[in-house]
Amino acid sequence: MAVSDYITGIQHVGIPSADLDKTIEFYESLGFDQAGLFKNGANRCAFMRLGNLTIETWEGDPTAKKAGAINHISLNTTDVDKAFAEAKKQGLNLVDKEIQSIPSFWKKGIRFFNILGPNQETIEFCQIL
Repeated sequence: MAVSDYITGIQHVGIPSADLDKTIEFYESLGFDQAGLFKNGANRCAFMRLGNLTIETWEGDPTAKKAGAINHISLNTTDVDKAFAEAKKQGLNLVDKEIQSIPSFWKKGIRFFNILGPNQETIEFCQIL
C-alpha cells in the first residue's frame, strides 16, 4: 500500500484571514456558500464552498497579504491512521510527529497530519470524522 491509496482528491485550500467577516462576505460575493462556521478555541474558522472548491479561512494566524498567501492544501483522506503510517514508511517529510485533531469541526471533528512538499509547501491529509 501507499499513502496515495487513502487520498480521494482535494478537500480544501487553507487561507488565513485578517478579517474573517470581510473574507466570508467577499467569497459570498463570488458565489460561494458558507458550508460551515466553527469555533476553534477563541477564534473562528469558516469553510466556503463553490462547486468542488472549498476554502478554509480562519482568524488568529498571521496573513502574508501577498501572492503566496495560501497556508496549505488539504487532501481528503479516507483513513488518516493508515495514511500516516504509510507516509512515515515512504519517508515523507512529516511536519507533525502525531495525528492532530480538532473536535469542534463538522459533526464529529477532524483528524489530520501535515507534510512538506519539495518546495516547502504544506500538504494536509485530513479525515472528516
